[in-house]
Amino acid sequence: MTQGPLTTEAGAPVADNQNSETAGIGGPVLVQDQLLLEKLAHFNRERIPERVVHARGAGAYGTFTVTADVSRYTRAAFLSEVGKQTETFLRFSTVAGNLGAADVVRDPRGWALKFYTEEGNYDLVGNNTPVFFIKDAIKFPDFIHTQKRDPYTGSTEPDNVWDFWSLSPESTHQVTWLFGDRGIPASYRHMNGYGSHTYQWNNEAGEVFWVKYHFKTDQGIRNLTQEEANRLAGEDPDSHQRDLRQAIERGEFPSWTVQVQIMPAADAATYRFNPFDLTKVWPHEDYPPIEIGRLELNRNPHNVFAEVEQSIFSPAHFVPGIGPSPDKMLQGRLFAYGDAHRYRVGINADHLPVNRPHATEARTNSRDGFLYDGRHGGAKNYEPNSFGGPAQTDRPLWQPLTGFTAGTGNHEAPAHAEDNDFVQAGDLYRLMSEDEKERLIANLAGAMAPVSHQDIVERAIGNFRRADDDFGKRLEAAVQALRG
Repeated sequence: MTQGPLTTEAGAPVADNQNSETAGIGGPVLVQDQLLLEKLAHFNRERIPERVVHARGAGAYGTFTVTADVSRYTRAAFLSEVGKQTETFLRFSTVAGNLGAADVVRDPRGWALKFYTEEGNYDLVGNNTPVFFIKDAIKFPDFIHTQKRDPYTGSTEPDNVWDFWSLSPESTHQVTWLFGDRGIPASYRHMNGYGSHTYQWNNEAGEVFWVKYHFKTDQGIRNLTQEEANRLAGEDPDSHQRDLRQAIERGEFPSWTVQVQIMPAADAATYRFNPFDLTKVWPHEDYPPIEIGRLELNRNPHNVFAEVEQSIFSPAHFVPGIGPSPDKMLQGRLFAYGDAHRYRVGINADHLPVNRPHATEARTNSRDGFLYDGRHGGAKNYEPNSFGGPAQTDRPLWQPLTGFTAGTGNHEAPAHAEDNDFVQAGDLYRLMSEDEKERLIANLAGAMAPVSHQDIVERAIGNFRRADDDFGKRLEAAVQALRG
């Protein structure tokens, strides 16, 4: 079925799309061939800057359904009653790889979930691990520089990776996760997702609770060994993206059971470790996960560039009843993500269909800039005004963060009784079976062996020894065997 004539970007019909206009047969091309110039100019600009991190990704639309009453904890409208459904968009990604990298690499997977709620979009931007390598956003550019290409060699360098990790003991827990069996998921469908950070929930009465989000895959956990991943990366570098798309096309909609851990705000000050530390998990025996919903992905994007590459997510996109915590990594991300989108996609990125609210309307006084669509017409662009413009509600989305009395300065996070960079990494190691430990040691040793400086290797091994003596001893022996 014809869709009508091919046109230029301005809508004029195209007479010949096979031959450029020339000065006679065999002559030079004419500048007046505006179709040719328009096509080439647009082609040269088809790519926007890729994400500095999380460049390699795939996404799908879905539905979140509430399965438990949480109204006593939060006044968020999309969580207000059992059975309520909200449209979502979820983007999966690797962290360090470029846009053309393989899917099956040993790397955390990004978990960026947008809820199109009736009170505005709520973005939950986490990973497939409940912890991260660092606890303060001021270290994030340094960390990512070690994961990206070296400015001299142009390659990812083991020296840089292990030098930073060995000098940052707080990374020991996440590195243990990363080099364990879950470091390379078999697909996006077969891994969990986590909000990772601690967030605030607040109810109608103004009571505050701290929460952590867990998305447990209903497909079951499946992972790849390093050998399987090495083979698949060469045979099918798009394996995760293809698997997600084809599963949805077959009607095998992937789903996750959504859980939260809930901590009354009063518990935080005296909890045994800092509950806002991104390198720590909350043990389930302290705060058992509570099931609150189900997430299902059931619709593929029609255009990957428009809906996946141009999708934007920011942890600063909150709705009434949900807010930030004093987590220093989260606080930095509240600025950094929005700033990245304004640079990469443009100041009006929120106007794009995948990013704008679907269940309500954005009403702002922001105008103009690249790709502004004129949606506001002649409406006044200031507040307050006397012409029926939008007005403030006088009710903040979240409750104030309180309890801070020290003067300003470059402060470390407050110390708690069991704050330690190694305890949880050791706990994780001791939870593993003997087979899991053997694979963990082999993966770590294989990654450390190419490091050129022995002092970096010794320092890195020392961190794992502090987590568990057996862990360190076995790793030292394995690295020595590979290094000869």
